[in-house]
Amino acid sequence: MRRPQLDPDAAARVAGFGPIPPMRQRGLEAVRGSVEAVPHPDCMPAMAAIEDHTITLSTRRIRVRIYRPLGGSDSSPALVYFHGGGLVMGSVLSFEPLARALAAASGATVLSVEYRLAPESPPPAQFDDAYTATCWAVDNAADLGLDATRIGVVGDSAGGTLAAAVSLAARDHSGPTLFVQALLYPGLDRDMGAPSISLLADAPMLTRDDIDYMHHLTDTRAGSPIDAYRVPAYATDLCNLPPAIVVTGECDPIRDWGERYAVRLRDSGVQTTVTRYPGMYHGFLMRSDSTARGRLAIAETGALLRAKFAHPLEF
Repeated sequence: MRRPQLDPDAAARVAGFGPIPPMRQRGLEAVRGSVEAVPHPDCMPAMAAIEDHTITLSTRRIRVRIYRPLGGSDSSPALVYFHGGGLVMGSVLSFEPLARALAAASGATVLSVEYRLAPESPPPAQFDDAYTATCWAVDNAADLGLDATRIGVVGDSAGGTLAAAVSLAARDHSGPTLFVQALLYPGLDRDMGAPSISLLADAPMLTRDDIDYMHHLTDTRAGSPIDAYRVPAYATDLCNLPPAIVVTGECDPIRDWGERYAVRLRDSGVQTTVTRYPGMYHGFLMRSDSTARGRLAIAETGALLRAKFAHPLEF
């Protein structure tokens, strides 16, 4: 199997970070700090409004930041967004560029969820926060200026895991009817023998050892994953799920996880679009402005979402 090469602008961005030691060697706090320290680009899309909300529960609070794109309507389609970071890092702040880009490209209001992180809050805390926030968005759609019939979920990397899991749970438990699920290089599986992982074990931005380390952090207090809401690939039935948009990167070791899930969705009768972007590393949409294919991926994903929102279908 041919080993893929990074696009020149992607290679230049990776080189700009300098040598990156393995996550395990740096330690979780240092890795978290490096993610939060990445400066936002100067060219983030302008928003009509940015609002902070808090979901108050008996045992915890969930912060939600709402991004309303320019030209939005009083009853806007919406995307509940879950950021990446292996369930152990990342925040609403560090992933703001991607949240804004999704809002601007899709024309949808984006609700970015500050879910709890492992290992301090072991799974299923992340899923619980994601599902609760999605239900809150649908239940409060009128007050939030959202169209309750056009609310979907979107996530990148581990956030894509959460988006897929929320879609499964909503179906399984007669939860909210979700309009779409957009899974951006999602971590949907635990198959460490996938060909892409073997081929790209030392890939830039995410190595096999990094994946193992993040799994160790999430599993330490939670035990090995056994259910589909932690590992969506474990679901035996993918029928009657929301239409799916799946995005992968050619140079991403977990690309096979997303693409295999997309095939299963398609074969289960779910309308599914899957696009692999050549020359792209894991996480390339976190700063989509940095690469030509990153900008293209945001534009194409946004166009698909706009088309779906403009032409709703019942399934």
